[in-house]
Amino acid sequence: MNKTPIRVLIVDDQALFREGLNTILSVHDEFQVIGEAANGEEALRLAIQLKPQVILMDLRMPVMDGVRATQLITTQAPACKVIVLTTFDDDESIFDGLRAGAVGYLLKDVASDKLFEAIRTSAKGEYFMLPSVTAKVMAEFSRLSQAKPKVDEQLIDALSAREIEILQLIAQGDSNKQIAEKLFIAEGTVKNHVTNILSKLGVKDRAQAVIRSKNLGIL
Repeated sequence: MNKTPIRVLIVDDQALFREGLNTILSVHDEFQVIGEAANGEEALRLAIQLKPQVILMDLRMPVMDGVRATQLITTQAPACKVIVLTTFDDDESIFDGLRAGAVGYLLKDVASDKLFEAIRTSAKGEYFMLPSVTAKVMAEFSRLSQAKPKVDEQLIDALSAREIEILQLIAQGDSNKQIAEKLFIAEGTVKNHVTNILSKLGVKDRAQAVIRSKNLGIL
């Protein structure tokens, strides 16, 4: 039995890019492009109306930019997962997108297999960032740290060796599938470990887990 395709909304002010992306995704049965938007205002309306699982969001657009659109979609249609897909890889753009609520950040020159992986990962509610973006995020966290954090011995004791190992891979930007392959364990087992990690750290998602771990000196 075929799986239900992942519903995707494409948001970009360049019609040619939207058409190209639509073509790339539409030849794969696992994806269904259910709409296109030329600006953030249209994206918000279609997100509420069509309820896509994943939105591929450009940042710089007229009427309403991608950052503001992502903020509103995250609030008004939280089931929609936004992946920023842009030409801008400067630190400000990356952090604006992630702060707005995006679960992924890709550049437009990304290989198609990585785009597909990002869509699959985001549809499951997980974060996806390429190593180059993850490196920028980690560098910024380090820069913002005014003092070297004290290691939280209590939390280190609470986290198992396997959980710390998985946390380190999360910090590298690995998805649950990639972690499972590296550690030779089932993806479901990784998911259970991630749930336990989030609970022990008192955070809601993987990005916050990395931030808290860095601040506490665990990573």
